Order: sequence, then C-alpha cells, then structure tokens
Amino acid sequence: MSLFINSAYAQDAGVGPVGGDMFQILFLVGLFALFYFIAIRPQRKRQKEHTKMVSELNKGDEVVTTSGILGKVTALDDNYMTLNVANNVEMKFQRVHLHAVLPKGTLKTIG
Repeated sequence: MSLFINSAYAQDAGVGPVGGDMFQILFLVGLFALFYFIAIRPQRKRQKEHTKMVSELNKGDEVVTTSGILGKVTALDDNYMTLNVANNVEMKFQRVHLHAVLPKGTLKTIG
C-alpha cells in the first residue's frame, strides 16, 4: 500500500515464563497477608480496647477526651457523658471521644 515505508510484521510470540501466573497469585496473597498483619489487625485490636473502655466508663471516673480536656464524669447517657472540668463548669461530650481513663486522684495532683 505505501510507497516509501516498508510494512512491519509482528514476530511470533515467544513462550512466556513457566509458572508466572502462580507467582503473581502468590505475591498478591502474600501482600494482602502482610497488609492484614501490619495495618488491619492492630487497628481492630485498638478499636476493641476503646469500645471496652467506653462501655466500662462509670460515674466518678477521671478521664481525658480526645481534645485534651480533663474532667470527672458526673453523668452518663447511652451516647453522652457529662464532665465536671472546673468548679460549677460542666461540659457534655460524646462517649466515643473518650481518650483515656485516668487513675483516681490525678486531677487533684495536676491542678
């Protein structure tokens, strides 16, 4: 068809490496297993510990919220907790924003 350019023809395809498909599958499975043990499993463990801590929260516990506010729990609801953060100052927070339960007497030693 063309006058100045020679036609290019494809060469016969060579035989691919033996077992290449199996290596790819094993590599993907291994990569997922590594990701599971590095990222997913530890996150689930922390999530279970946090859920347990929130469910075991009692009135009178001294806590720290995720925003860094320290206070004493004065009232509990299904989803909310009321903290006494200063004299006659009470604030209401969602229970899921609990960061840690402090040992008794921590607030007195700090302030």
